[in-house]
Amino acid sequence: MTTRDSKHDSDSDSNDGDAAATARARLRGEPPATPRTDDGGKDGALKALAFALDKKGLEPVMLDVRELCSYCNYQLIVSGRSERNVYAICDGIVGGLRDLGITAIGTEGKSGGQWALLDFGDFLVHVFHHPVREHYDLEGLWIDAPRVAIDVPADARIPADEY
Repeated sequence: MTTRDSKHDSDSDSNDGDAAATARARLRGEPPATPRTDDGGKDGALKALAFALDKKGLEPVMLDVRELCSYCNYQLIVSGRSERNVYAICDGIVGGLRDLGITAIGTEGKSGGQWALLDFGDFLVHVFHHPVREHYDLEGLWIDAPRVAIDVPADARIPADEY
């Protein structure tokens, strides 16, 4: 083996170690060592927002979590009025994005109708039955995350006396 090959092998091992460390940090939900500055996932999250609003999603909030976590760039949180509405919102988002070539990596909780997590890699979508959303208060957990300015139509707002 030549010196050059040995150097290449050790560089490869070093990169593998860095990748493993990054993966472990990602699984633990640690902030990234170097926050991402790209907008990866923002367009997809905005499209997901449009699909959620088409299915009567309520009170959407989009969080920019690039500096706070390593597993995604954006999180969209939206409410439904009922379990059925939560299903419809999830199906609208997953189906609409799939038609655009954006496929969910995974989904969790969708079968219960109270909360669903849709993972699209660079962005996550949380769909809650509204009382459940208030209970878990993800916006409070991510209080340090900047809110992305989004247009929310009046019919997607919940009157203060309704819940």
